Amino acid sequence: MKVKSIRTHKITASDKDILEIVGKYTKGLKENSILAVTSKIVSICEGRVIKQNGVGKEKLIKKECDWYLPSKSNKYNVALTIKNNIMVSSAGIDASNGNGFYVLWPADPQEAANKIRKYLQQKYNLKNTGVIITDSKSNLLRRGASGIAIAHSGFSALNNYMGKCDCFGYKLKMTKADVVDSLAISAVLVMGEGAEQKPMAVISDIPFVKFCRSNPSSKELSELKVKMDDDYHRLLLKSVKWKRGGCGR
Repeated sequence: MKVKSIRTHKITASDKDILEIVGKYTKGLKENSILAVTSKIVSICEGRVIKQNGVGKEKLIKKECDWYLPSKSNKYNVALTIKNNIMVSSAGIDASNGNGFYVLWPADPQEAANKIRKYLQQKYNLKNTGVIITDSKSNLLRRGASGIAIAHSGFSALNNYMGKCDCFGYKLKMTKADVVDSLAISAVLVMGEGAEQKPMAVISDIPFVKFCRSNPSSKELSELKVKMDDDYHRLLLKSVKWKRGGCGR
């Protein structure tokens, strides 16, 4: 697998068209490759930004998430939230690389991923290409941030090993490879978390990816998600009193 980051100009609130940015900086995209795009520049182009001195972050978090635990519940003063069935800090709201603004998540990350993929197909005359909208998250009991996909298009998010055998003939009963988040982790790592100014990356040489020539169906997207009551970590998740956020009503 090869992952190559793409350096751009500093994306600010004056940028209004994510497709214009994608078109300007992607050069000669090839078949069977995936473009990872950080959610931040998608949101900035959508105008999903709010001046930091205009509203309190805590209020924004409560409005933007589905469920939350108040920031005062931990010593780091960071709200743990669930948004779009993803556990993430502060509903994905971030001030880094925002130039004085809080940057929210895109209004509809899936629609953005589908739109960018369609544009790439037409621009480069491609049959098989994919798009991932990425963000960063913390991990349980591990220090440091890593990537996660908040939307994808053009390929299967999961590789199913159920019913197949391991190298000793043992039949696998539960295993599914999380392809989309694994790719997002690699892309976010090379894009960086600070002043790298590389909000996109091209992932290629990925024979394990199963490309699709249509947008993910509702069934495919729901298959990627696990309800809290069905999650392996259910006892942990249900042991705290989640408060309902504005998007969970």
